[in-house]
Amino acid sequence: MTALTYTVFTDPASVEASAAGRRSKSTGTVYLVITNTARRTDWSRIEVRVPVGDGVGDLTPNLPEMKGKYTDNRWGTQASTQEVKVDPQRDTNVFEVTPKSGGAASFKPGDYLVLTMENVTIAATAGPAVLTVREKTEDDDGEHTRYTSVALVKTAPKEIPAPRDFHPDKGMVGAGENLTLSWEGSPEFDYKILFPGGQKDISSDTRTWTPPDAPKRATTYTLVATDTVTQKQHFLTTTVQVRFPVLETLTATTGIDTLWVQGTVDGKKGRVTFTDTGVEISGNSGGRGTVTADRADLNGVNTGWVQGRSADDGKITFPKDGLDVRNGSGAWGTVHADKADLNGINTEWVQGRSADDGWITFPVEGLKVHRKDDSHLTHLEVGYATHDIVKTRIVRGLNDDDGWISFRAEGLNIRRGRGTERGTLFAANTELKE
Repeated sequence: MTALTYTVFTDPASVEASAAGRRSKSTGTVYLVITNTARRTDWSRIEVRVPVGDGVGDLTPNLPEMKGKYTDNRWGTQASTQEVKVDPQRDTNVFEVTPKSGGAASFKPGDYLVLTMENVTIAATAGPAVLTVREKTEDDDGEHTRYTSVALVKTAPKEIPAPRDFHPDKGMVGAGENLTLSWEGSPEFDYKILFPGGQKDISSDTRTWTPPDAPKRATTYTLVATDTVTQKQHFLTTTVQVRFPVLETLTATTGIDTLWVQGTVDGKKGRVTFTDTGVEISGNSGGRGTVTADRADLNGVNTGWVQGRSADDGKITFPKDGLDVRNGSGAWGTVHADKADLNGINTEWVQGRSADDGWITFPVEGLKVHRKDDSHLTHLEVGYATHDIVKTRIVRGLNDDDGWISFRAEGLNIRRGRGTERGTLFAANTELKE
């Protein structure tokens, strides 16, 4: 039995073996507490052997540093502490602990010595690790060299806790407003974030990410954490809402309820507003806008006017007594049609299709037939006509060299061709009074 008592403690209380393949190793602090529970003893040397390696019985793959402090704990008085010398032995896994002053030092009952190994990398294999001790002491019975051992347990490594608390810094963003996603998790995972249209690999030591493009519509982000050793994956999702979303397409199977619909491009923000009577179309400036379509199939149209596509096209307005047709300048315009089926026509004149064609006016007496170059009564061709009275100055044959008849107060003149030479009256029977 040793003269002194040896006890080992660890922080954390249960140290885990380091999992093979992990980026980071399991670490802990090992305390070896040495006390005197019996009679007064002088000590000159304590040797502690640490098992080094990654096997079942090993504590650590690399020999750590050891420090020591001796406390004089005299009962009823203030305890005092002093450092002791701790030297690793060359080419061994042994630490030699000696009094600070050298030689032998008193180790009274109640005093204690604490040897500390901090940030020890724990071996990769679970199981007990045994520290062996050799002490050299002296008491009333003489000098003694005795041995003992103390053990600690390396537990099997636990599964790495899944990442958690994946969230945006704001749940609702405006158009073009950036956001940052953050989470908590182990550096032992490979991280990536999935989002519509792509994904981003994240460094294992990073716990935040800002999307390069601000979301335009409600967007779900998925955090994928992959265990680098087991390849087990964990998935966390979070959704960010956009205050004024931009949609590429929208399919609604039961309908859409909204006050208005508006464009998104600057300069093209026309709006459709839904009223109690139908819809209103507004332009980019907010005034009444234009509907452009290939065809409109309507039961009726109420409008102040109708015009062609160009600003100088003709226009039709709708006064109370019918409609007015105007040309691009605003003057009276022309109606072009193949046929008109009307109950009546009120007009000042009628002319052929060409500007050189003759034209007809409608005086109070009846009608007048004109040529282009003057307003005199001119050539009239009639297939058949029945009149109570025909008033005319000249009657000519159908051919240019036919004779003609003029009407004078005394009677009539018969002339030949185009000239003024007297012509001949031909008749089957002529009865004259003179």
